[in-house]
Amino acid sequence: MTLLLLDSIAIPDVHPDAPLETRKAKLSDIEAIHELIGYWASRGQMLVRSRTLLAETIRDFHLVLAEPHEGKPGGLVGVCGLHMLAPDIAEVRGLAVHPHMQGRGLGKQLVLSCEAEARAIDLPTLFAWTYQQTFFERCGFTRIEKTNLHPKVWSECQRCAFFENCNEIAMLRELK
Repeated sequence: MTLLLLDSIAIPDVHPDAPLETRKAKLSDIEAIHELIGYWASRGQMLVRSRTLLAETIRDFHLVLAEPHEGKPGGLVGVCGLHMLAPDIAEVRGLAVHPHMQGRGLGKQLVLSCEAEARAIDLPTLFAWTYQQTFFERCGFTRIEKTNLHPKVWSECQRCAFFENCNEIAMLRELK
């Protein structure tokens, strides 16, 4: 497999017109998920996720994969997770799209996959931390004050290295 090395992050050099497949993540996807999230985390666009955390939460993730096409390898081009926090709220987290596949609606497709999963289990509310407020607004989320967050969100936040200096934006989506 040919890899595109971008600042020591190895993500696949996929063809922009490659056929795409959407599916749930498998343990064998951990390294690719780690690298794609790492690409954006290294640019300050999201939080890094350890391989251990990815393994613990692998069932949370939806993927978009590109098939090999015109001599370029296939590989992971999008990821997003739906992480249960409490019976009434889940976090949309770890949303990352390959830099060469931006602007094609893959991010929205992944968020909608998480939303569909949430609706299927009668979950009433989705939450996201983000630096991309406009994107999440286009997905039906509304910005909320951090002080209005569900208590379970804060229990997750306390484990974050940026807990005391968090500059992410809190977004909420009611599914009722």
